[in-house]
Formats: sequence, structure tokens, C-alpha cells
Amino acid sequence: MGQNQIFCDVFMRMKKMSNIYESAANTLGIFNSPCLTKVELRVACKGISDRDALSKPDPCVILKMQSHGQWFEIVSQRKLSKSLLKQGNTAGKSSITVIAEELSGNDDYVELAFNARKLDDKDFFSKSDPFLEIFRMNDDATQQLVHRTEVVMNNLSPAWKSFKVSVNSLCSGDPDRRLKCIVWDWDSNGKHDFIGEFTSTFKEMRGAMEGKQVQWECINPKYKAKKKNYKNSGMVILNQCKIHKMHSFLDYIMGGCQIQFTVAIDFTASNGDPRNSCSLHYIHPYQPNEYLKALVAVGEICQDYDSDKMFPAFGFGARIPPEYTVSHDFAINFNEDNPECAGIQGVVEAYQSCLPKLQLYGPTNIAPIIQKVAKSASEETNTKEASQYFILLILTDGVITDMADTREAIVHASHLPMSVIIVGVGNADFSDMQMLDGDDGILRSPKGEPVLRDIVQFVPFRNFKHASPAALAKSVLAEVPNQVVDYYNGKGIKPKCSSEVYESSRTLAP
Repeated sequence: MGQNQIFCDVFMRMKKMSNIYESAANTLGIFNSPCLTKVELRVACKGISDRDALSKPDPCVILKMQSHGQWFEIVSQRKLSKSLLKQGNTAGKSSITVIAEELSGNDDYVELAFNARKLDDKDFFSKSDPFLEIFRMNDDATQQLVHRTEVVMNNLSPAWKSFKVSVNSLCSGDPDRRLKCIVWDWDSNGKHDFIGEFTSTFKEMRGAMEGKQVQWECINPKYKAKKKNYKNSGMVILNQCKIHKMHSFLDYIMGGCQIQFTVAIDFTASNGDPRNSCSLHYIHPYQPNEYLKALVAVGEICQDYDSDKMFPAFGFGARIPPEYTVSHDFAINFNEDNPECAGIQGVVEAYQSCLPKLQLYGPTNIAPIIQKVAKSASEETNTKEASQYFILLILTDGVITDMADTREAIVHASHLPMSVIIVGVGNADFSDMQMLDGDDGILRSPKGEPVLRDIVQFVPFRNFKHASPAALAKSVLAEVPNQVVDYYNGKGIKPKCSSEVYESSRTLAP
């Protein structure tokens, strides 16, 4: 094969992958959203009322985002100050200031390790207890604390523990932004003694990569102004600067990572007799039921990330032929050796075909199907590559009855390349389902083990009954890209393609 042919093949593959991503992103509203950049918000308050009798107040600020324009009121200007309202909506002396700053960098992290040598001794009966603070100098001339090291007790030549910080937090993605570093002598009363300071940039700190060192004189400006022979108050040395690349969802997709999409459908009796028009499983000749609407809306997005377009589809909570025993993980095509259906249309056809053959029963147990998909995801971990990520879509009409087993299964699955999407169909009370989502707290197994990462997204279909299929797909798939990235980055697994191929794709793909 000649070079021109190789180039054409690579170009066409990159173009195809780009089109797939763009199609999905448009459906999910990524490109249509007016928010095209990351913005950091810094909040400060003044004149807070002292409500504590014996100490200062411990205030916290809660920022809430509303969907109809309220967010843009905050970030439409770089600095916004408002009076805090008392009870009765009357303005008091307290005020709040929100400062917005665009982040121009990426999601990479940098690992830094500092030590110091011959710092000034600020204590009479012992040596200084030094710690280091790093501040980012903001566009409005204020400074933002980026990191504070631990205190090293009684040591004038401390070695602080290495730490990781995002490049955005460190310098807003600008390697030339000034950083101010201050060394203090810790005191138990909180009145720490100033030892010295120096300024630098991330660009300068990168000189400590590949085993090299960068060092600065730690200067006390008052001593420098008063003492003729003053040199410094010690030296601060950067021994290590490692950049940890945080790959994006698109990096993994462009690297060939396939989304393995599995469907699980609730066939419990609470759905109603499918022959009755009131049933959630009723097949109307002209109008798809809620199960089909949710399946198609989500599945048509996921299938663009699966090259063979073959999807395993299961049912649970029904008595199945020929013995009509209850099963919670049966193939809806009744082929247990090959439960895959050809495309989303194949899943729809298998669903419609199996309904007349089932006896809807119960209970609503979903742990078995989570465990089944988790078994496949567990086998994928042996490859040590970003080859396949599993998404399980569960469509159910009611509150699950095996909550303890489900929590256990989800905690186990959170260690695997897997996400679970649950769509609640019908008008049941789904309040218990919110616990599985993890948005209101950390989900734990019955034994108290927490999930390694949030992998569950629950959405009640009734919230989207009158919305477009794209709106439902956007909601249920919104967290998946970050879940994919969190898993592979957490495992230190890079995309299979090299950075050179990815950079070529960004150049070649229109």
C-alpha cells in the first residue's frame, strides 16, 4: 500500500469519527450550547453578621444555577457585587462579590515537589516549622491560593510532600502567569511568622522536568531593605515537575474505544397487561410507548460509537417459555447464547416479538442484570487498554425490590469500565431511585463500602414526555463522557492511538 493510500485511509477514518462525534454532540446539545468555554468563579463576602457568641462566623456560599438565563447574569461581566439581603428582602451592610475568569488551559494535572534549605529561624527555643503557600496572580491583581503544603516541624531544611494540582488551578492554563510563593513559620495561635517569598511561572517550573532542579532565593523584603549584607532567608528548590495528561472523551473515541450498549427492559406485572391500551407495554399501531421512546432516543446515540451495531438486549421480572419460570436476565430474542440484536431496530423488533410470549410477573430485581454486564466489563479489564466501555440502559416502571443487592452490584461495577443509565417509565414514586444516582451523596454498599466513582444516572421519563427525543438523550447521556474519562484516567490507561495521530485528526477532520 502506497503512502497516498495510507493517507487517504487515515483521513477517511478521522473524518468519519469526527462526523460521528459531531452528530452525537449536536444531538446532545454540545455545539448548540452558548457556553463554549470554562469559567472559574471566585466568591468573596464582606461585612458578614457575627452570629457566634464566642468565635467568628464560619460562612459558606451556595451557588445555584437556573436554566432560563440566570447563569448568564452571573458571568456576563467579569466582576459582580451585590448586597446580601436580610429576611424580608431588605439590603444590609453585607455584600457578596463574584469574580469570573475564563480558563484557557486544559484538564492536565501537574505534580510538584518542593524542599527548602537554610531557612531563617523564627523560633527562640526551637527551629522554624515551615510551610509553603502558592498563589496565582489573577487578572484583577488579586491573588488566589492554589496550594498550601503541610507543616514540617522543627526543620530549617524541610522537604514537603509532593502534590498534584490542575494546570487550570495553578495558572489558568497560562504558563507565563505570575505565581507568588510564600514560606511561613507555623504558630499554633494562627499568627504565622513570615520567612520569605519569591515569584515564578509555570513555564519556569517546567524546568524541573526530567530530573532537573529549579531553585529560588527566598526573600524577606523588609530585611533586604534594612540589611546591607542581606542575601536571602533561605533557598526553595523544586525537585520534581511532572505533567499528567488528562485525556478527553474524544481522545478515547478517536483511539478506537467502542461503546458496548446493553438494554434491560422491565417486564413485571405492574406495567399492566400489554393487550390493554392502559399498559405501559401496549403496542399502539401508530404511537410508540414510553419504553420504545426511551430506547430509541438513547440507543440511536450510543450506536454511533459501536462499530458492529450489535446490542445485547435482556428482560427481567417475567415468566419465560417454555417452563415459564421467573427470570431477571433473559435474552428478549430467547437466544441465551447470542442475545445480541442487529441495531436499535433489531432491539425494537425483538421487544415487540417477545411480548406476546411472556407472562409479566415480578419482583423488580435489577441486580442480576447489572452483575451480568459487570462480568463482561470485568473481562475487559484484563486487556489493560481503552478498548470497550459498557453502558447498561435499564428501563423500569417501578421502585426496585432488591435495593441492597443493587447497591452492592453498583459499588462493584464502579471499579469497572461501565456506566448504568436508569430511565423510570410511568408515574410511580421513584424517590428511592435518586439514591442510586449518587448526586445527593455517596452511594454505599450495605457493608458501607463507597462507590469508587459515580456511574449511575437516573431520569424519570415523565419529565420528558413532551420534549424531543434529543432532550431525553442529552439528559441521560450527559454524565457518560466524564465517566469514561474518569475510569481510564483513574487507571492510568491512555487512548490506544498516539498523540501524533490524534493531532493529525484534529488537523485533517473538517
